[in-house]
Amino acid sequence: MIRKIIKIDQKKCNGCGLCVEACHEGAIGLEDGKAKLLRDDYCDGLGDCLPVCPTGAISFIERETAAYDEKAVIQNKINKQKESSPCACPGSSPVFKSKEETESSFYQWPVQIKLVPVNAPYFQNTDLVIAADCTAYAYSDFHNKFLKNKAVIIGCPKLDSIDYTEKLTSILKNNEVKSLTIIRMEVPCCGGIENAAKTALKDSGKFIPWQVITISTDGKILN
Repeated sequence: MIRKIIKIDQKKCNGCGLCVEACHEGAIGLEDGKAKLLRDDYCDGLGDCLPVCPTGAISFIERETAAYDEKAVIQNKINKQKESSPCACPGSSPVFKSKEETESSFYQWPVQIKLVPVNAPYFQNTDLVIAADCTAYAYSDFHNKFLKNKAVIIGCPKLDSIDYTEKLTSILKNNEVKSLTIIRMEVPCCGGIENAAKTALKDSGKFIPWQVITISTDGKILN
C-alpha cells in the first residue's frame, strides 16, 4: 500500500538518538552512529520524531510500504519488557493497550497545534477539544471533565505569536470531526484561540456542533 511514512536523511543525521526515544512504536534505531527506520510496519506515520530532531534530518514521504501493524508493535513492547526484567514474577508483564482498550482520558501525541499533523488518525470520527495551554492547569479536573475519549490540541496565541486559523481549518476540512469544544481562559489574550477556532469552523464549510467554555483565573467554569 502507498501511505505516509518517515524518511531519515543520513547526511543530516548526527546520531543524537532523540528520535529513537521519541518513537513510541520502536520503529527507529541507531546503526553505525546514525538513526535508521528499522521496521516500516512499526511506523504509524504520526511523526512524533520530527519535532525532536535538531538537524531536520527527518521528513514525511509517501511510498509503497507495509501497513502499520499495531499488534506487532504492542507485542514488541511486551517482548522488550520481558527481556529487560528477567527476574519478574510470572504474569507480571505489563499490558500495552490501544485507544479502544484503554481507560485513560488521554491517548494521543503530539498535542501542540504547531506540531500536530493535519491528517492524524486520532482526528477521525472524534470529538475535538481545542484548548488554551493554561486551562489544564487552572481547572483541576480538566482531564476527567473534558478529555475522555476525545482528541485535543492546545496552544497559546500570545506566546506562539502565530495565527492558528489556517491549520485548524485544514484539520476540520480533512477529518470527520463530530463536535468541537473550545476551552479558553477568561483573560483577553485567550480570545485569539477562540476566534481562530470559530473562523476555522466557518472556513471549513462544515456544520459541526460547537461550544465555548471559559475558565476563570481561580479555576471555575464561567459558562
